[in-house]
Amino acid sequence: MSSYPKPGKRRAEMDFYQLRPLNKRAVSRDSMGRYSERSLHSDVRMGRYRESGGQCRNCLTRIPYATVIATIMCIVGVGIFCGTMYRGATLSVLMFDQVFKLHVVWMEVVQMTFVIIGASMGALGLMILFVGCLATGATRQKVYRAWGARVGGRISCAVFMSITYILQIAWLLMLCFLVIITVTFMIFWGLCSSNRVQNERQCIDFTQFDFLFPNNTRPEHMKVCETIEIKMFCKDYVENAVVMFILATVACLLVILSLVHYLMCLSANYAHIRDHEKFQELQELQYLQDPDMSVTGSKDRF
Repeated sequence: MSSYPKPGKRRAEMDFYQLRPLNKRAVSRDSMGRYSERSLHSDVRMGRYRESGGQCRNCLTRIPYATVIATIMCIVGVGIFCGTMYRGATLSVLMFDQVFKLHVVWMEVVQMTFVIIGASMGALGLMILFVGCLATGATRQKVYRAWGARVGGRISCAVFMSITYILQIAWLLMLCFLVIITVTFMIFWGLCSSNRVQNERQCIDFTQFDFLFPNNTRPEHMKVCETIEIKMFCKDYVENAVVMFILATVACLLVILSLVHYLMCLSANYAHIRDHEKFQELQELQYLQDPDMSVTGSKDRF
């Protein structure tokens, strides 16, 4: 019997050995492509992308969203309140001066008070926002680790809660005052819109309210009779002042809501700092009982 392989089998072996280097070349090409410079750079880019995404999420968890919302409400409300009250006070001064011949000197002090109120409330809102940032997320874990820092954080939250509570009472009193002023000017607008003033051209008589005027006020100054005076009183002053005082009342309500929101946020921050102290003591007790826990999974909790 012949020891030579069959022609078909020999041809198949030759084809196999011819194709084998090509497969090696293909495998090496794939492996070179996998570890080429482009693929390495793409892995570095993906790592940077994941790192930047983690930093973005870390920054988002440090933002006190409730305090930010309260600060926006407070700044918008105080800004509208100060602007509308300043304009309303100016219109009231002009009305008393040109219609009733009264010189109200103390209204300038009131106007300056509105400016001071706006600056003070804005500064208070920013300070409370700063306290909220310190008591939120990973920032709280870094800032309030020491016992003195935790005590200082709780004291600052308690102080701001007291200030906010007092300011809320003051703004509630301001709201009551604004409601009275707004209703008064709406009554004036109702007198201006009445039929006897618009059509019959009768005088607007305030002599029955003489107790609201100074003692040396003349009776003729308590009446608005001339057409120019009625136009100044109704169109120029009362109509514009009503809009200003209504907007100021709405802004005052917005400020009160923001102060209530501040109280809730400060109470929550106070509780977070206090609970963080308890968790820190529990962690230290756990370290004393099991020192291996300090190396393993405790860092992720605090």
